[in-house]
Amino acid sequence: MKKYLLCLSLLMCTVAHADDLADAKALFAKKSYPEALKLYTKAANAGSAEAQLHLGEMHLYGEAGAIDLAKAEAWFKKAAAKGNKTAVAALEMMKQREVRKDDIAYWMSKYDGAELKSGKFRCPAPRIPAMSKQNDEISAVAEKVQGWQACYNGFVENINASSPLTKLIPKDVADLMTKDEMDAAGKHLEGVQARIVEEARVGSKMLLADYAAWRDATDAYVREHNKMVEGARK
Repeated sequence: MKKYLLCLSLLMCTVAHADDLADAKALFAKKSYPEALKLYTKAANAGSAEAQLHLGEMHLYGEAGAIDLAKAEAWFKKAAAKGNKTAVAALEMMKQREVRKDDIAYWMSKYDGAELKSGKFRCPAPRIPAMSKQNDEISAVAEKVQGWQACYNGFVENINASSPLTKLIPKDVADLMTKDEMDAAGKHLEGVQARIVEEARVGSKMLLADYAAWRDATDAYVREHNKMVEGARK
């Protein structure tokens, strides 16, 4: 009789744990994370490997309130010890996070966007004189400005195509990053892009102002020179 009652009790506990797990999944799907956390914790403490896995994920991605990598690893280890393959993979991912921590930090704070303004996207402003009097110099200045404009247009197209810069993060690195890390990287990269765009905008504005002043001065000289030539012919 005692053995029968023990088996009955274990069966009832198993059903209860299964119900907790199902309810936790439903709450999680609704993003009711605090309630889901309680039920996952209850089922995990009762030995559910699946609940232990989900607890690890919640601590890893911050759905448990804050990202806690130590707690995430501890729950993954419990689930992995019971043969949960997803938990085993999660532990391997966490190992890779340690191996690639410098790569993760690079995109969060050290990336400077150098390749976005170098090589064919480096568009140094041509030297523009105050005024030109010779036709060959006038043509040379106009040609240089046109070349700069073509380079600048390519730079702008590349910046737009690269936006948002989070697209530049290699997939194998992005897959290792937590939500908070990706958010931090997004803010850093947004700042990098804003600085590059502003520097280019200011530089182009200055160049175009110099070009306009050169053109006005050169046109004025040409008009005056033509008047003198015409006057001399009369």
